[in-house]
Amino acid sequence: MTIKTIAFICAMSLAAAGHATAPAGAPAEANGLCKDGSYSTSATKKGACKGHKGVKNWWGTAESKPEKKSAKSSKTEAAAEPTAKPASTPSEATPAAATKPAATTVAKAAPGGGNGKVWVNTESKVYHCQGDRWYGTTKQGEYMTEADATSKGYRADAGKACK
Repeated sequence: MTIKTIAFICAMSLAAAGHATAPAGAPAEANGLCKDGSYSTSATKKGACKGHKGVKNWWGTAESKPEKKSAKSSKTEAAAEPTAKPASTPSEATPAAATKPAATTVAKAAPGGGNGKVWVNTESKVYHCQGDRWYGTTKQGEYMTEADATSKGYRADAGKACK
């Protein structure tokens, strides 16, 4: 291999790693995953996961910031990022998934629940609907009706109420 070939392969690998895509279980309108496991539908990354320990992964569109007109701005326009494409194979997963080994066990749900009850994560103040991957599996929480959860100030995961 030549040095040019090696440099090209490295550049392509870095370019592919820079574009995160939505994980398979994410809601269609979600733009990011918060560190507490909830999804964000915010239009911008800034403040998207406020109160959720920050942004873990972001696959939404880049924030548009006003640029100063200068010689540098023409260079940045020429080097604009291409839009992210959805992953077609598991090997094209997000960089975070590529660096961490896949979990072999799924957290077992706490006993109880069902019958229209939601799981309230008492630490993050977010409730999860039945069928959600976090339903009954967070470290701290309890089951209650959705009406009780909202009356006590808890909010729905990703802003979506249960059906």
